[in-house]
Amino acid sequence: MSVTRSASVAVSEPPELLKADLGWLCAKVLRAYKGAAEPAVRDVPGGMRGYLVLAAAASGCANNQLEVARRLGVDRSVMVGLLDSLERAGLVARKPNPTDRRERAIIVTPAGGKRLDAIQKQLERTGENLLSPLSAQQRDGLIEALHTVVARLELSDGSSSADECPDGASA
Repeated sequence: MSVTRSASVAVSEPPELLKADLGWLCAKVLRAYKGAAEPAVRDVPGGMRGYLVLAAAASGCANNQLEVARRLGVDRSVMVGLLDSLERAGLVARKPNPTDRRERAIIVTPAGGKRLDAIQKQLERTGENLLSPLSAQQRDGLIEALHTVVARLELSDGSSSADECPDGASA
């Protein structure tokens, strides 16, 4: 493994065979993000999953709790327990969907909205710190490229189109 020195930072280069391995690169970034993001979601029932449910509900993408579970990759039986915990914590409420009363919409409570805002600010700083080696243009390009890949994955998984969520937000 070679070491590259720049300004005052030593950077350890990955083994040659891993430099272009998408899975390894994504796993390294995800592991670093999860570790850095953990303090922001530590007190939310369900941790990162709980945060994602709050974000989906705040985006207007939680009109059907089963759809949210599918989009987030959470087993529906796990989603029920997660929602129970979020509801007990006063962060969400489940209400009949106004367009289909057989479905339960997930609504963010005022306390949930405040918690979500605080978490999002912390996670934004986490993302900025993690991507700090990149220029602003590179960060924007990376995020845009990831959006493109995720949109394609959503379509190939049979997921609902982004136009179900206001402003193209996705859960």
